[in-house]
Amino acid sequence: MRLAGALIAGGRSRRFGRDKAIAELRGVRLADLSLEVLRAGCDALVVAGPPALAASLGLEAVADALDLAGGPAAGIAAALGWARADGFTHLVTAPCDTPALPGDLVRRLARAADAPVVAAWAARPHPLCAIWDVGGLADLRRSLAASHPPLRALVEQLGGRWLQFPDEAAFINLNTEADLAALAGA
Repeated sequence: MRLAGALIAGGRSRRFGRDKAIAELRGVRLADLSLEVLRAGCDALVVAGPPALAASLGLEAVADALDLAGGPAAGIAAALGWARADGFTHLVTAPCDTPALPGDLVRRLARAADAPVVAAWAARPHPLCAIWDVGGLADLRRSLAASHPPLRALVEQLGGRWLQFPDEAAFINLNTEADLAALAGA
């Protein structure tokens, strides 16, 4: 198994009020915290997001190759295309605004990669924290072109499954400055 990793960072951060990928938690950019988890098990990394962000992280950016309204699924499709072109068998994705991801996320997902998609589930689904088989790229593109379903539905449409994680707090998603301030104060 050859693993690539993709930081999903293409959102506009409207609720946050500024680019949350570069916002800092205890002196470390949120993007770097997610990348640290991906680096623990991936052979190469890419950013599905703005080229300027990717450059600031020392990584390549991939642009949404689909004529869609964007969204994380389009970023995943672009990153899957990049991974497949570079000879990887699987792609692990993580969002840029989830700074407490389990350190063993990549290892646990890779160990369970017996389905086209395996996504994390703690107290609820976390479909951006997933491992994707690059062989499923055509199916993903077809699903997106047909209906652009929510990510949870997309995982299920593609024959994916959910991997249980014990700690919901590890998947905290920072959508606002208040979320960041609360976590920083914890």
